[in-house]
This record gives sequence, structure tokens and C-alpha cells, in this order.
Amino acid sequence: MAKTTTDPISADLRQILRTLKLGKLLDTLPERLTLAKQQQLPHGEFLELVLADEVARRETNSAALRARAAGLDAGMRLETWDSTAAVRFDRQQWNELASLRFLDGPHGALILGPVGVGKTHLATALGHIAIRRRRSVHMARADKLFKRLAAARPDNTVEAEMRRLAHVQLLIIDDFCLQALDATQTADFYELVVERHHKAPTVLTSNRTPDEWLALMADPLLAQSAVDRLVSTCHELVIEGDSYRRRQRPTVTKPSNETLNRDGSP
Repeated sequence: MAKTTTDPISADLRQILRTLKLGKLLDTLPERLTLAKQQQLPHGEFLELVLADEVARRETNSAALRARAAGLDAGMRLETWDSTAAVRFDRQQWNELASLRFLDGPHGALILGPVGVGKTHLATALGHIAIRRRRSVHMARADKLFKRLAAARPDNTVEAEMRRLAHVQLLIIDDFCLQALDATQTADFYELVVERHHKAPTVLTSNRTPDEWLALMADPLLAQSAVDRLVSTCHELVIEGDSYRRRQRPTVTKPSNETLNRDGSP
């Protein structure tokens, strides 16, 4: 006759946890109960252990929601970076950036290099670290950012949008100066840099150097003024090497001769 197992969690306890909106504790509670019995944990230590599980779960969920609202790709985190990629950069400089000490300067960062070397991934990873440390973050591709500001002008919400961008604790602008900036975009960039200068850090990724940016902006004076402010307060991380994206290409497993023959192919 099959031996029945007794559920260690009563129906009443399950209902109480759900009423208190602690139903997710049920996912780990059986394991914690077993651990408590094995190690003869005092009641206070057991309660601390169980509640710590809930705090960690809520913090993880909260960070994921805030990262999504910030425009961060969930797959581009520090722990998902492929350290075997054939790219080269100053590891000491990167470790300094990853510590986020530059946020307190406040300084910024320029992450520069050719197409595909992982600039966006590293910039996004900095955003995720900041999110976990309860900093406000916003990340946007440069062309989309300028289009959003342009779209805000007809309904007179551009000032509110600019204030939001000026006051976020970490602003990440991806693919800056991939295309030329017209007069309005150049003015917007100048305004944003001036508003954040010595107040809040900005991280930019670009395939071009700051000297090349100047030639792509419509107003030389505004361009020089903005770039000079930005460069003077930014760490610079230059990435070189093969395209990081090539490592993410799908691969096809070639069938063996036996499989080919069985399928009827030569």
C-alpha cells in the first residue's frame, strides 16, 4: 500500500499567507521547514530566514520592474557579459565604472568603439547596477530620444520632458552621433548637457570619437560648448576587437552521416 505524505503546510497557514499577500513564501517554505528541523533552528532564526526570502524576492521583482521602466534590456546585465569575447578594454577602468563611484562625482562615462563590440551591453549593465542600488535611470537610443523631444514640442510638453531627462540620476544615451544632428537636435543636446553638468552623470556610447561629433552637429558653437563640458567630466572606456554580436549568432548542428542516410540524403 502506498505511503501517504503529510503536507507540512496546513490549509489554514496557506490562507493566512495569501491574506497577508505572502503567498509566494509557499514556494520556499517547505525547504525552509526541512532545514529548520535538520539544524534545529530557534523560532526567531527560522522566522528571519523565511522573511529574508520574501524581502529578496520583492527586491528582485522591484528591480526588474524599475529596469523595464528605465528602458534597460533585461538580457544585458553584468552577469550575462561573455568574458571570453575577443574584445579589449581597460579592465581597471571598467571595474571603476562598475563600482558606480563616478555617480557621486558626479562624473559621466563615454563608452567608445566600433560597431558590435559590446558598448550597449556594458552601458546597460551599468544601468542595472544603478537600479539595484535604488538610483533612478533612463536609457534611450540617441535618435529616439531626439525624436521624442521633437514630438513633445507641438503640445508644449518639451520642457517637462527635458526636466525629466535633466533630473534622472543616471542618463544613458546609446548610439550617439550615429547620424548627423540638425539644429534643433544640437540645441537639445546642448541644453541637456548644460542642465546635467556637475549635477548628474551621463553615459554615452558611440562609434565615433568626440572630435568626430563636432563635425556632425549643426551649430559649431553649441556643439563645442556641449562636448567640452561632457568630455571634461567623463571617464573614457575604449573597446576594441571583433564584433561581440557575432558570438550571439545561431548555430546549426550538422547531422551525422548516419542521420543523413536514414533520412535518404546522400
